Amino acid sequence: MRPQLFPSDHIPLATVSGVVTTNEEMIRFFDTEVPAVDIITTKSFQVVPNPGNPEPVICETERGCFGNSVGLKNIGMEAAVEEMRRLRPMRALLNISLSASNPEDFITLVNAFIPYADMLELNFSCPHAARGYGASIGCDAGIAATYVRRIREAFPSLSVPLFVKLTPNVADIGAIAKSVVAAGADGITAINTVGPIVHIDPDSGESILINQVGGKGGKSGRWVFSTAVSSIRSIRKAVGPDVPIIGMGGVSTGEDAALLVEAGANAIGIGSALGMVAQWKWQEYLSAVGREAEAILTDGRTKIQSASFLRTERRMAYHRYRIQKKEWYGSDTVIITLDGSLPSHAGEFVFIWLPGVGEKPFSVATTKPLRFIIKDRGPFTKRLCALGEGDCLYVRGLYGKPVRMTSSRHAILLAGGTGVAVLPMLCEELRRQCTEITVLVGTSENVSGPGLFSSILKRYGRYVCIPDDGKPGRVLASLDSLSLANDTVAYVVGPTKFMAVACRKLLEKGIKPERISLSLEKMTRCGIGLCGECAVGDRLTCQWGTFMSYDWILANAPELLS
Repeated sequence: MRPQLFPSDHIPLATVSGVVTTNEEMIRFFDTEVPAVDIITTKSFQVVPNPGNPEPVICETERGCFGNSVGLKNIGMEAAVEEMRRLRPMRALLNISLSASNPEDFITLVNAFIPYADMLELNFSCPHAARGYGASIGCDAGIAATYVRRIREAFPSLSVPLFVKLTPNVADIGAIAKSVVAAGADGITAINTVGPIVHIDPDSGESILINQVGGKGGKSGRWVFSTAVSSIRSIRKAVGPDVPIIGMGGVSTGEDAALLVEAGANAIGIGSALGMVAQWKWQEYLSAVGREAEAILTDGRTKIQSASFLRTERRMAYHRYRIQKKEWYGSDTVIITLDGSLPSHAGEFVFIWLPGVGEKPFSVATTKPLRFIIKDRGPFTKRLCALGEGDCLYVRGLYGKPVRMTSSRHAILLAGGTGVAVLPMLCEELRRQCTEITVLVGTSENVSGPGLFSSILKRYGRYVCIPDDGKPGRVLASLDSLSLANDTVAYVVGPTKFMAVACRKLLEKGIKPERISLSLEKMTRCGIGLCGECAVGDRLTCQWGTFMSYDWILANAPELLS
């Protein structure tokens, strides 16, 4: 054991592999803004990039009880090494997770990441990985020990501790832990998700996840906590008192953390619970978890406050809608009207789910009636566009936050392509402020006739629609001849290149950066903050909303508009 590895004056907290700290932006955020976390764990990197499984990859069938089937999605060794290099130096310990299907690839990964890691974690535990990966290794004590031994033979003087992450889906996790420690592992991480099982949506009765193992996915969150406690207890009994253990699995309160420490854990990993807490509360929440656990272990009594941060509703619940009307716009864009309403604001979004097909995030175009603009861009949207009137689909959300409207007498709204979907709600908000509105819309093709939602947008003020006609963003040339008042605010929606050009033109016209808001609709795979993929700088759009001011972007994520 390396006694200096973890802090000794408090219970160390860790992020877990595959949750939130999945990219450079979120790792840096935890390192600088969440000092309650002592160990930051990356997603599992492989030698070559892995696209993972199609969405949905995370589901919530009971409050706080999640299913997951990300499928080891990662950017690959070469790109990941560059990310890790840019992150150094760091406050927190960096635990780099590695995944491979043979000892040779693990050796290649260890060699590549040694210079940047404080710890290395071998993923012997993923329950829904392809054959040969994850739990395929960790379910067999002999195979797991052989892998560790081969790595140790390749690196007899390994400069960083080697942890093995184990699956609970075995008859005797203690025996496997003992075998990998005997083979040279310095520590154990446990548990990964329980299962896999087929996750059934309680309302539709349909299987949610999609992958090559029949839609099965691991179980994480509250419903695996008891398994985590018993697993840690078994591991501690098997490996003795001196082997460090990072315990995890359904921890959401200080009381949970204390129970894992009593079972034998030296540090506590928290993953799924972060999906139940707003991002701007993560530091306060995690600090409360740590304080409570220490108080319980010291005197056995404390007021449990960390639970108050956890949301009380199931935020990934699906709701069924029926298509009332379907209208084609051009050859590849459809407006669908559903049989219901969904009060929402610009900056918020939902996921549309087709069982057995997949799901994707969409902005709400209008709330009453509930309408969406769907552009045929891939397999999922093709199936969505093919639905007819009377067909059913499912919606979950809302996610994000409403755009913070800047008070002004004048506003200009610019949208490219299907970005126009956000404009009706923006116009409605601005009209309530008695703001004079100018709307500029560019279509992505030369469509004859009126632009998308032109009959609605014309009600709010001056409206100009110009087709690209072979020149993307052609509508932005209209800005050159416009005279804008000094107090004008601007809202821009569209592809990043479109928004970058729009911002440059607006700045030339004297509009201040803080008065320009951009909708950065980065792809998210969960909507609740767990996947980390919608990061813009240190903000997740599923938490903060898609609109961010231009001056904030320049300071925190300038590369997005370069």
